[in-house]
Amino acid sequence: MATVNVQDSVTPISSSERVVPETTWSKRKPVRSLVYHLFVGIAALLMLYPILWLVGSSFKAPDEIWTNQVALIPNRFFPENYSNGWAGFGGITFTTFYKNSLLYAVTGTVINVAASAVVAYGFARVKFVGKRIWFGIMLGTLMLPTQVQIIPQYIVFSQLGWLNTFLPLLLPRIGGQAFFIFMIVQFIRGIPIDLDEAAMIDGAGKASIFYRIIVPQLTPALITAAIFSFYWTWDEFLIPLIYLNSPDLYTVSLALRTFADPSGQTDWGAIFAMSTLSLVPVFVIFIVFQRYLVQGIATTGLKG
Repeated sequence: MATVNVQDSVTPISSSERVVPETTWSKRKPVRSLVYHLFVGIAALLMLYPILWLVGSSFKAPDEIWTNQVALIPNRFFPENYSNGWAGFGGITFTTFYKNSLLYAVTGTVINVAASAVVAYGFARVKFVGKRIWFGIMLGTLMLPTQVQIIPQYIVFSQLGWLNTFLPLLLPRIGGQAFFIFMIVQFIRGIPIDLDEAAMIDGAGKASIFYRIIVPQLTPALITAAIFSFYWTWDEFLIPLIYLNSPDLYTVSLALRTFADPSGQTDWGAIFAMSTLSLVPVFVIFIVFQRYLVQGIATTGLKG
């Protein structure tokens, strides 16, 4: 009696002909995506609501700002808040305050980032005695509150006769900032050291290697540090308040505080209008350099 081989009689099914049943996960994926985007949208709205309220209140009439607090769109547009706010006070317009803030923020950012890059290169590439100890001390300054430094610095700058000038605000940045130094050090460590060695074979020194090889590779990190430094300097209030006494030297943050008059009637519409305009440089810088900011943060900490 002839036997039949079952394996030979079964025709194999190709992978393209196999039918994979739809899983429960694939059925729930659109629902999960909808819930996720809904949650993110609500969270974004909650974070943006104060800014939207600020912009909306800058166009509200003085009698509507506090009576219609929740609404974002004013019942009656009152653009005079911007002209009243720009007129400033004491014969000094907001043009002067913006110039002072730009001078302070731009100059301070350039000094801070340039000095931090030089110091970071020394920690990352140069060998010297006590390197790890000095690096630890530098990191330790991150835990030193700014308020601890105010009194001794004020005494020194007072003895030098630098009060009511921008020198006390800018000169402490010559040594760099610990946060930026650490960030740039981590970025430099991700650059192959073979590039340095090849340049040294060609006769390049430390300074030449830094400016010709390291700095071009540091573009994302330097732009990231510049953005953060500009943000923090532009919004800084305490240090300018301590050292600047003349209204013609006030920054935008000090001018906005001067607008509020506890003993009289405060023009809140003008304050909100100028506060809205004070956000313009921050938004412009973020939009222009956003891709460098993301790249600098993403690559910081990687080692080659």
